Amino acid sequence: MGATFDERAARAAELAGSCPAARNVLDFYRRVALFQKPVFEDVSARGETDVRVLLRHFPALMELVRHTAPEPLVHFASRELESAAEQEELLVTCWERDPPESDEARFFGRALLQPYGEYLATRASISFQSDAPTCPFCNARPVVGVLRGEGDGAKRSLLCSICATEWPFRRVLCPSCGSEDKDQLPVFTASDFLHVRVEACDRCKTYIKSVNLTRDGRAVPVVDELATVALNLWADEHGYTKLESNLLGL
Repeated sequence: MGATFDERAARAAELAGSCPAARNVLDFYRRVALFQKPVFEDVSARGETDVRVLLRHFPALMELVRHTAPEPLVHFASRELESAAEQEELLVTCWERDPPESDEARFFGRALLQPYGEYLATRASISFQSDAPTCPFCNARPVVGVLRGEGDGAKRSLLCSICATEWPFRRVLCPSCGSEDKDQLPVFTASDFLHVRVEACDRCKTYIKSVNLTRDGRAVPVVDELATVALNLWADEHGYTKLESNLLGL
């Protein structure tokens, strides 16, 4: 596992002060990260692997949403997740890689499955095959790329949207369609976020953001990706679709 849940929450609080456009998003994410911490600690301490054990944490998640979440999540919870049967169905469906259609449903699934998936990944012996387009542990798609210094340049890895497993991935390669044509793989940055870039593909019209740790070593990729929602808007306006949404559906 990379950054701890405490580190993610702390980074969200820090960026909320310097990124006013994303302050509400970051404030809510900070609360979710602090909720996820005891979920991770609970399943780790008990050594439990059945996804249904997460049901005991659903009441706390529902309470968090009622008091701090945007209205669409509050409404979804009251309409779709009042019963234990509905909660169980959502968890099992999300874990079996049959993602719900709505961002709201995906949020509830991921809020619990992320700490659970991270715990399971710590128990596993993972074969890190370079350039796999999906997570080598749970087969989910990546939510963000990570650039780290190597020689005179930087090497890229991808970070799983569910279990936070990180695996190596070539820089000149589209994680969606496999294009290796550098002329079809434009990179875009904004002056406000020089350490985060949009890595797009003109063949399949998808994009993923990457966080360059050589430019900001204090960055936490999953949080800095959230903070740069303005880059998502730019990419959308230019006809690109995000490869995988983050926890908050952005």
